[in-house]
Amino acid sequence: MEETYSIESLIVEAVQWLKLGIETTGALIVALGVVLAIVQFGRAIASKQTHNFTAIRLVLARYLALALEFQLGADILSTAVAPSWEQIGKLGAIAVIRTGLNYFLSLEMRQERATASHEHAIQQKAAPSADPEV
Repeated sequence: MEETYSIESLIVEAVQWLKLGIETTGALIVALGVVLAIVQFGRAIASKQTHNFTAIRLVLARYLALALEFQLGADILSTAVAPSWEQIGKLGAIAVIRTGLNYFLSLEMRQERATASHEHAIQQKAAPSADPEV
């Protein structure tokens, strides 16, 4: 019986370390996305192309969406080992909130991509052709 308890406690501890690793990965993904967005923002400011920040927002949104998936995975993992009803309730609330955030973030990314594609098509039509008529 004591051996079973020891194995169970090792599994619980291993899951907690795994959860910490996944949460850390999610946080690092957010940090990376923020750094990349700041760099792109700085380039846009430096080149005085501040009229359209759609590309910068899309970069950040992609990283945030990915990080949300990691964070949700970590939350699910934390309740995988001997969950209480309170933990399950918290997981349900967190899952609903994070899934909602991810849904609206994905929706916004689709809209931003459509807007960027539309603006690109307009720019292509407005650009003078390379072969002028003689």
